[in-house]
Amino acid sequence: MALKISNTLSGRKEDFVTIEPGIVTMYVCGVTVYASSHIGHAMSALTFDVIRRYFEYRGYTVRHVVNFTDIDDKIIKRANDEKVDWKSITERYIKEYLDWMDALNVKRATVYPRATEEVDGIIAAIQTLVERGNAYPATNGDVYFRALSQPNYGALKHQSPDELNAGARIDIDEAKENPLDFALWKAAKPGEPSWTSPWGEGRPGWHIECSVMAMRYLGPQIDVHGGGADLIFPHHENEIAQSENLTGERPFVRYWAHNGLLQAKLVDPDTGKASVEKMSKSLGNTLSVGKLLEMGDPDMLRMFVLGSHYRNPLTYTDESFDVAFKSLERIKSVFSPRENWGDPSSNTGKAEATAALEQATGAARTGFEAAMDDDFNTPAAIARLFDLVREINKGRDTGASGAALYAARETLAELGGVLGLRMKELPVSSGSQDVEPFVKLLVDLRKELKTAKQYQLADRVREGLKDLGVKLEDRPDGTTWKFEK
Repeated sequence: MALKISNTLSGRKEDFVTIEPGIVTMYVCGVTVYASSHIGHAMSALTFDVIRRYFEYRGYTVRHVVNFTDIDDKIIKRANDEKVDWKSITERYIKEYLDWMDALNVKRATVYPRATEEVDGIIAAIQTLVERGNAYPATNGDVYFRALSQPNYGALKHQSPDELNAGARIDIDEAKENPLDFALWKAAKPGEPSWTSPWGEGRPGWHIECSVMAMRYLGPQIDVHGGGADLIFPHHENEIAQSENLTGERPFVRYWAHNGLLQAKLVDPDTGKASVEKMSKSLGNTLSVGKLLEMGDPDMLRMFVLGSHYRNPLTYTDESFDVAFKSLERIKSVFSPRENWGDPSSNTGKAEATAALEQATGAARTGFEAAMDDDFNTPAAIARLFDLVREINKGRDTGASGAALYAARETLAELGGVLGLRMKELPVSSGSQDVEPFVKLLVDLRKELKTAKQYQLADRVREGLKDLGVKLEDRPDGTTWKFEK
């Protein structure tokens, strides 16, 4: 089955074909670094981390660029409020973001460009657009892009310019020729950081930075451009207009991929009626990534995000996190060192049980790939992991060989890794890991007693372990054990 991806521009699923065989170029809009990142930022990062991982699983080399917007009105305001240099604000939150993404097992991008490090390229791009008549300096010192100089402006939003003018959030500015025009360069205000340009002191607009950084590091055309659904218009629409008029290459992006937005559940205290609203800093209803990391296994957030298709909105509730934790616990349970899965090199076992587990292992991989090939359908992919967990436990109970159990668990670990899940033991109660060497010692002692035909003593060891909550199971390839719940 060919890999298919939903393209926001066309509005349909399309076969995935890269510009250069074997290489995926992918640009994902990053964060504006004026405050701590919240769960919505993590949702986008996790989504495109999984997409990247699956590309790599399929054998592609991925050139992955994630930008930082490190100059912005909010950054300047934060610096003024704290009475510090604006650069100290951006450095603080860039470091925090990267540390938190590491904790969430998000793979580092190939490069993390910053807007302030690309100003020369941005100025050159704006000059080109002005020379070609796509942009114009205004009386207020700003430079604007003529939106209607782009054929089919509004195509990504699937609206005409008239519809965009009527319904979109557009700043009314008398310096603009058309309300849809947008700033490429903003004239400096007193006390703000600025750079010298042909139009006077100022700083880059938001949209142009992404075009310039994407093209610098990935070329005039790229395979995948990702971001949240709230960036479709105006940000990504404007990126298309700028980039295609700079290079003359169309399309700027082959596949536009947008993740759904995170929502908070609200309950009216008077009526009890539930509703949802977008999670955002401006609404004050966000939860920081740092707070989430304090809740336990970082993979819990990943499981929460992957439990819904990436294009759908996702509603955060305490209950939804409980479900994610239980799902994670179920998948990781077969990797717990509490349990003995037998000798991984042993092919001794019941033939029927072994064959059934081997067949189920292959079916799980096939089903996982089919799900991910269908526009990265992570809920369906996770369902195949649950199927394999069930078959592993069944194989153990019915006497499958240690080698088959080992191969099945390795497959589960590999496929879970494609989703970025770390198949390690979940946190356990204090002291439980300390007793495991002693349990193993007693199991080995019982084996020696049975070999010496000291069956009465061997039975006493078994009963004693049972009293301690340890269940033994004698199998053809050895004795396995686990803590009973």
